[in-house]
Amino acid sequence: MSRLRIAFVNAAHDGTDTRRNFRRELDADLVEFDATGGELPETLDFDGVVVSGSRSSVYWDEEWIEPTKAWVRDAIDAGIPCLGVCWGHQLLADVLGGEVSDMGEYEIGYREVEHTGDSRLFDGIDRRFTVFTTHSDAVAELPPGAEEIAANDYSNHGFRKDRVFGVQFHPEYDAETAESVTKGKDLSEERMAEVLAGITEENYRAACEVKLVFENFCEFVREVRDADPSGESETASA
Repeated sequence: MSRLRIAFVNAAHDGTDTRRNFRRELDADLVEFDATGGELPETLDFDGVVVSGSRSSVYWDEEWIEPTKAWVRDAIDAGIPCLGVCWGHQLLADVLGGEVSDMGEYEIGYREVEHTGDSRLFDGIDRRFTVFTTHSDAVAELPPGAEEIAANDYSNHGFRKDRVFGVQFHPEYDAETAESVTKGKDLSEERMAEVLAGITEENYRAACEVKLVFENFCEFVREVRDADPSGESETASA
């Protein structure tokens, strides 16, 4: 069976850690595009799409954001399975007609999230699980027809609509990335110390459980790819 070919839309302004993390976690051939640098695929010839996090907001007026939305919209319309993480999650929600807004506060650090639906994205993952989070925007209103699949006391943390999945948290992070991202935030000394103190081997190992979302997404992409040409088989639409 041939390996999956996935378009990796890297929206991180400094994409080194992002590149390392996603390439480690996704069992696929990733074709990377530097979205903030204006790079986007010239084709839809991919088995799947993954959109990363970003320090931008999806509603900002930055010249690279609208073209990224337009390409992702075309990919969704073509029936290509998509997974968005953090900013990518918000972008997918926005493209599908949801609402993204500033929470007025910052969620950052290892926290618990609960998956709230029977989504295959969370197959093999406990109902309540540990994740690393870092965001001040959130999906305030789901896209029409979308199902919430994860949440905590801060915000929505996951949705699905047809072949599109989004998660607000960062399943790809290693402890090194969690630490460097935290140190780059404008936090009070007290909160900075609190978050850094929580970046422990124990919390990282607990959060490794949710890395299964990448395996589950790739399995879904394989099913879609191998389904009949009409895309209406039971596995492709499950």
